[in-house]
Amino acid sequence: MEMLTTMITPYKKDGGIDYETAEKYVDWYYKNGLDGIFAVCQSSEIFYLSLEERVELNRRVYKRAKELDPNFLVVSSGHISDTLEEQARELNAIYESGTDALILITNRLDINNEGDDVFIANAERLIERLPRDAKLGLYECPHPYKRLVTPKILDWCLKTGRFYYMKDTCCDAGMIKERCEQLRGSHFKLLNANCQTLLETMRCGADGYCGIMCNFHPRLYAWLGDNYKSEKADLVQSVTGTFGFTEVGLPYPLTAKYHMNLCGLPTENIARNRKSEELGEYAMSCMRQMKLATDSLEKWLEV
Repeated sequence: MEMLTTMITPYKKDGGIDYETAEKYVDWYYKNGLDGIFAVCQSSEIFYLSLEERVELNRRVYKRAKELDPNFLVVSSGHISDTLEEQARELNAIYESGTDALILITNRLDINNEGDDVFIANAERLIERLPRDAKLGLYECPHPYKRLVTPKILDWCLKTGRFYYMKDTCCDAGMIKERCEQLRGSHFKLLNANCQTLLETMRCGADGYCGIMCNFHPRLYAWLGDNYKSEKADLVQSVTGTFGFTEVGLPYPLTAKYHMNLCGLPTENIARNRKSEELGEYAMSCMRQMKLATDSLEKWLEV
């Protein structure tokens, strides 16, 4: 199993990206047993970063990851524009800054949700503008709308031979099982972003997790990836799945940044997609409670 976190972006007091702290996050993810990082994604506040910031953040993350371990995976997105020409410019810039795979946001390939034929035609035009040796992936990003892939699109991906990763956000265990059966035998890996269905889908063929909650308890996800067939896994799943409901109703990614402070990584209470005052005492108390429960579960698991 491959367990990947979504990268959050730390800022300095003046609002600029704190690249040094971002590198410390990479160390923390690695030391806590994760297999890799999804850089420059929605958790990174991708739609609120300039292209120069996206490229530099990705460059720093990739460089530090490879310094730690050449096998520490970094996959990267970075395209937010409407036109394919601008998307190609963005993705090529990200690729040149270093990545193990370029991840294509599905709603960027079918902006008006016009159907599979439009999606595939746009995808073909886009990948023609990308380096031929670049490994590719898909991300069903919820913003500005969630464009789920279909069996027809997955068939097309398999025929190209270019696609290696998919961050699945359908949150439907039955659909994920069908997708896994369709991808079986290929090098195209499905990583579930939904922690509530994670254990069930790994047991049905999913290749791991790529999601928000690795910013809070990466060791539990690393353990679950290694032990998903064990009896203890059901308890760990029930706890992490319940924790996962903090993704909604609380001001993420500010909650993740506050949690980094609890883990000894000083981080400013700043985001570009949330107001700092949204992180009130209630949200901070929830994070402290989750940290206490996480520490206790990790002690029980001896990780």
